[in-house]
Amino acid sequence: MNHVVSSLKYFRFLWWCQSFIEFMIKLNQVHFSYGHADPIVNGVSLSVSRGQVVAVMGPSGCGKTTLLRLVAGLLRPSRGEATLLGAPLPYDDASALRELRKKMGMLFQFGALFTDMSVFENVAFPLRENTALSQADIQQQVMTKLTAVGLADAAQKMPSEVSGGMARRVALARAIAQNPQIMLFDEPFAGLDPIAMDTIAQLIREQTDELNAASIVVSHDVQETFAIADYVYVMHHAHIVAEGTPMQLWANEDPFIKRFVHGRHGLEVGA
Repeated sequence: MNHVVSSLKYFRFLWWCQSFIEFMIKLNQVHFSYGHADPIVNGVSLSVSRGQVVAVMGPSGCGKTTLLRLVAGLLRPSRGEATLLGAPLPYDDASALRELRKKMGMLFQFGALFTDMSVFENVAFPLRENTALSQADIQQQVMTKLTAVGLADAAQKMPSEVSGGMARRVALARAIAQNPQIMLFDEPFAGLDPIAMDTIAQLIREQTDELNAASIVVSHDVQETFAIADYVYVMHHAHIVAEGTPMQLWANEDPFIKRFVHGRHGLEVGA
C-alpha cells in the first residue's frame, strides 16, 4: 500500500512540474560499469528537450546502447543522475518505474516483434497490457498508428509475411501506440536497405514532431541520423568526445570525428 501511495505522489508531482520542465531527459555525469570492470559509460552528460531528436552516435562497443538502457531505467548508474520528465528516475520504486515506462516508447534493434502475433496484435500489445481501453478504442488507436506508418493494409498479416523494412515500421507503430512523451530508438536503421532506412528516419522525425516528444536515436549510420537530428553526441571509449548540430559536426576538424562523420577507413581500429 505504501508503494502505491508513494507512486501516486510521484506522478502527481511529475504532472504538476511538467509544464516547467526545460529538459525531458537529462543525464548528469553518469557512470556505469559492471562491478570493478572498466566503465562502459564514463562521466556522460546530455539533455533532450520536448520536440527534439537527439542522436547518440559512435562506433560499435562505445557504450551507446548501454546509455540508452540507463535512460530507460533498465540499468542503474554507478554514479551520476538520470532525470526524466523533471524528476530523478525512481530506481527503488518498481511501481513508479513501471508507470514511468508507460510514458516511453522504445524501438529495439531489429524490431523484436512477437512472431506468433499479427501486425495488429503486435501494435495492440502495449495498449492491452498497460491501459483500460475498450476493444473499440484499441481498434481505433492501432489503426491510427498503422496508418501513420503506412501499414493499415498489413494489419492482419503475420511478421513472417512482411519485409524487414515493414517489420521495423510495425515496431515503430507499437512504440508510439501509447502516444509516449519519450521515445528511444536503438539502431533503428540496422539491417535495412537504403529506401527502408530513409523511410524509418523520416517516420522518427514525423512522429517526434507529431507527439511533441523527446527522442533519442542511438546509431552509427551518419547520413540517415544527421538528416533528422537536432543535436548529436558522439561517443568513443565510453566518453562523449564531441557534440553539436549535424552541421557543426560536419565541420569538426578533430581527426576521429572527421573519420567517423566522413566515413574514412580506420575508424574502429586505433581511433
